[in-house]
Amino acid sequence: MNSYEHLLSPIKIGETMVKNRVFMPPISTNLAKDGYVTDELVEHYAARAKGGVGLIVTEVTTVEPTYVYLPGDMSIADDSFIPGWKKLTDAVHQYGSKILPQLFHPAYMAFPIPGTPQLIAPSNVGPYYAKEAPRAVTVDELKIIIQQFGQAAYRVKQAGGDGVEIHAAHAHGLLGGFLSPLYNKRTDAYGGDIHGRLRLTLEVIEEVRKTCGKDFIIDVRISGDEYTDGGQNLNDAIYVAKQLEKAGVDFLHVSGGTTIMRGSSIPAPGTPMGSHSRVGEEIKKHVSIPVATVGRITEPWFADEMIANGKADICMIGRANLCDSEFVHKAEEGREDEIRPCIGCLRCLNGIMFGKRVACTVNPSLELENEDTILQAETKKKVLVIGGGPAGMEAAFVAKKRGHDVVLCEKEDTLGGQVKRAAVPIAKQELTKLIQYMERKLNREGVQIRLNCEVTEKMLKTEFSDYEVIASTGAEPLVINSFTKFKQCVTADDVLAGKAFPGRKVVVIGGGSVGCETADYLAPLVNDLFPRNREIILLEMADGIMLQESGPGRSLLAQRMMKKGVQIFCKAKVENVETDKIYYTQNNIQHCIDDADTLVLAMGYRSNPKVEEVLKESGLTYHLLGDAQQVGNIKDAITQAYQLAKEI
Repeated sequence: MNSYEHLLSPIKIGETMVKNRVFMPPISTNLAKDGYVTDELVEHYAARAKGGVGLIVTEVTTVEPTYVYLPGDMSIADDSFIPGWKKLTDAVHQYGSKILPQLFHPAYMAFPIPGTPQLIAPSNVGPYYAKEAPRAVTVDELKIIIQQFGQAAYRVKQAGGDGVEIHAAHAHGLLGGFLSPLYNKRTDAYGGDIHGRLRLTLEVIEEVRKTCGKDFIIDVRISGDEYTDGGQNLNDAIYVAKQLEKAGVDFLHVSGGTTIMRGSSIPAPGTPMGSHSRVGEEIKKHVSIPVATVGRITEPWFADEMIANGKADICMIGRANLCDSEFVHKAEEGREDEIRPCIGCLRCLNGIMFGKRVACTVNPSLELENEDTILQAETKKKVLVIGGGPAGMEAAFVAKKRGHDVVLCEKEDTLGGQVKRAAVPIAKQELTKLIQYMERKLNREGVQIRLNCEVTEKMLKTEFSDYEVIASTGAEPLVINSFTKFKQCVTADDVLAGKAFPGRKVVVIGGGSVGCETADYLAPLVNDLFPRNREIILLEMADGIMLQESGPGRSLLAQRMMKKGVQIFCKAKVENVETDKIYYTQNNIQHCIDDADTLVLAMGYRSNPKVEEVLKESGLTYHLLGDAQQVGNIKDAITQAYQLAKEI
């Protein structure tokens, strides 16, 4: 018996037996082409099936040809899509997994491709999301759309699919919009009370069941609570769940929140695991069909606990399976410490929003050739890696895996580099797991690690004279010397590393991610005017804060700062600093802060040019990596390291 007997036990869904309770929820990949299944898409889902996932719900799959959700999403709007789907279902079935597409009509959330007609919606409500007001869909159009859902489901059955998921959650797309009072203001039979708002979804279910028969899984994704004033609440969702069971739905995928309330539906970094589990647990009490819970379930022990404790029948585990396609097998075999940790950064989602293919910070390659399958180097070399941050650790691991003799030197007494400081702010603790994971895999691979070892020019010319060098020495905080006149002037790095302890009134210069995270970290946890609370002022010269970031994490960080009373001033340029005064200009008016205790500099980072000067002088073949080459994020660093070490 394995240690996760509840999670890995089989479950019957309708007429179908699924081998375990790890289901993969929809995650957009942008790997389809013009809606058609590609070989890359087949490989992507087949890898998760091979890794042991019991059932896969694919990304959004549109049921009609007019409206596109994302340019790289899937479709099954006519019979020409069936062959690709057949290839996909066959690839997944060979590993004993089941597969359902998520059927979806994007409606007022469609991508504005040129030539797209005016978007449709339950009502002409558009300010939350649409760039222009949509029109209310007509009843006659709804009759056609219902048939399109049924026809799409039938094509799935023809292609060998095991069923479909019908997306009616998050006030998202046509069905989710009809269910939500935020969007549905209709006064006909499809609006008004909960019965009217639910009617379209019930008619779609009826059509799919009539078209596809009893031995075809129908799952519906709903929001257990929209967590929004004026939205659908838990009492509504319990009633909806009961009606869906009566309508013949085989299981419920209970999520929560809405796409328009950032951070409510897609859990941000630092969100507790099982972010929608409370609503799913309550709904489970009132239905007899299986209930799946979802929301940042990233560790097998937690998923097993959810099922063992009766909080859910199924765990939808998405980004953890994206991060590590062998998640299930590693858990089953007791190799939990080898599971790549999902750090919740949502870079996978952020890229999708800008038309990029799916990617992962911790897993630098989602291709068939990756860290696990990488080929040996034709010529074995001696490789010196300078710097034990994420870039250096990844480069050392891949180089060693390819057969090179690798030495990793780190000047500090532990590995991790900047990530050790990045893990300190609120909601960033997950990064500690990344450092642990990367260090473990270096040790497993047998990389020689030297801590408290700063590589000198002399060492390069003697001990390492026949090595190829990878320098991943990180970056230094930008410091304006004239600002250091202030009585206590420190960098954000100093604060996060525990090297500096700020006073009671703190001014932070820089409203990027580091400045905001440091302000949030220093601010009082409760804004209650307690006499010993710190007062935090954040000055940013740009028009807004964190302009390079998007997504739920950014949203929740901004909300936290405001709740805590952090005073945020944008378009505020610091002009001059004296021992006890900070002068800044905003809207051509000069202001002076004369009672601050501490000035924190968070104005960005720069690479240290001396590193390359020393390497040039050594005459060795060298490569600059990560922030040593160009300042970026953790994803940039790990991906660059993987690509570089793969070529050496």
